[in-house]
Amino acid sequence: MDRLETREVEYFVTLAEELHFGRAAERLGIAQPPLSRAIGRLERRLGVRLFERTSRRVELTAAGGVFLAESRRVLDAMDSAVRRTQRAAQRQRLVVATRPGTGPGLMARTVRAYERLAGAVPVELVFTNDQVGALHSGAADIGLMCGRGDLDGMASVEVAQESAVALLPPEHRLAGRSAVTFAELAGEDTYRELCPADTLDQIVELVSLGQLIVVAGASVVQRIGTTVVAVPVTDIPATRLVLAWPGGTRNAARALFVRTAKAAAADDGSLDRAS
Repeated sequence: MDRLETREVEYFVTLAEELHFGRAAERLGIAQPPLSRAIGRLERRLGVRLFERTSRRVELTAAGGVFLAESRRVLDAMDSAVRRTQRAAQRQRLVVATRPGTGPGLMARTVRAYERLAGAVPVELVFTNDQVGALHSGAADIGLMCGRGDLDGMASVEVAQESAVALLPPEHRLAGRSAVTFAELAGEDTYRELCPADTLDQIVELVSLGQLIVVAGASVVQRIGTTVVAVPVTDIPATRLVLAWPGGTRNAARALFVRTAKAAAADDGSLDRAS
């Protein structure tokens, strides 16, 4: 079988999402007959029936459901390839994806040290709760995250371990404690399990106003000032800080950033060395 064309895959995905030839054709900007012919050719080339058609409805077959999931991955990979290629032709930079509150001291130390090195390129930080998604899509070159999680297709290295602290407003009833438990935090109305997708300064402002309680890594203590109190959380295990990037790709600037981060973590007194 000849290799499928991206256009054929896009036609199929659009029809699978609409389950209506007229709406799918309108969305694609083509007439309905060419779309029907294209789907028929695709089914003949694959040797399987992708849709069940009646005069009243269009439905995916079991094989069509499998092909839909695979086709979406193909289109996503094509989009990522285009973005990476376009960025390679532009002025080189290193885009780092990280979640707010994840190793902020380590990130600041790493970026400062990295920018002084020969071979360094401008660093752009992207704050997101989906670092892996940013890496898969090509929106970021490398991500700093807590734990290895679902890193399918990624290369990664653990750079440090970080104990957990709760960020509390100074007047909060738990702020004077030497330590707190997760259960105590979870019972608070303003506690959020995930940090908002804001900068650390914005998170600190929300905490200081009594609108947010959140758990972060201990290195955050170096940057929160006096308007927020950090209290150790005894029953949350130390977080593994991991740098990850798309496997099978080469990037000299990224490799230099990884080496710099490992050295910065080793010199950071608020972090434990990676095991």
